[in-house]
Amino acid sequence: MSKQIKLKTLKTKILKDKVCPELAAQGTQLVFGDGNPEAQIVFIGEAPGKNEDIKGLPFVGAAGKFLDEMLATINLKREDVYITNIVKYRPPENRDPLPEEKMAFLPYLQQQMAIIQPKLIITLGRHSMECFMPGMKISDVHGQPKSIEGQVYLPLFHPAAALYNGGLRKTLIEDFATIPAVLATL
Repeated sequence: MSKQIKLKTLKTKILKDKVCPELAAQGTQLVFGDGNPEAQIVFIGEAPGKNEDIKGLPFVGAAGKFLDEMLATINLKREDVYITNIVKYRPPENRDPLPEEKMAFLPYLQQQMAIIQPKLIITLGRHSMECFMPGMKISDVHGQPKSIEGQVYLPLFHPAAALYNGGLRKTLIEDFATIPAVLATL
């Protein structure tokens, strides 16, 4: 069975298992993930926003446009990577995902990563980072690759935060520029 088919099966399982029914009821649709299932790099954000909920794809709003721009600076396109979120439904009012929502979706996210088998997982923002690196502070570890149980993670600030904070924007661009060098060591 191809990775693409395995991912579609996993998406169907999330729907069948009725993960976070209260989020599902207020959202437009499940936002599972997008990109190349054979990718060496996976980006994981926290949860879909309004534009993502409407289109059914992760990172398609302003933060997604910024992510696309940063990908271009390292000669990559969306088709070269895989992009997803921990929580697969939009939280109401774009609030932060709750710990229980992240925990409900984590086993499915882990299965998603097991199917794709990326060399590098890039966490975007503290919510994503905390799922894989609990107890760490993003302000302390951003841009520093971490190997945990044989998987390499690179925590980065979330593009949405960088859009509203010029200092974070510069830091994120600098951290993003290290991705090819990190990948080359794997």
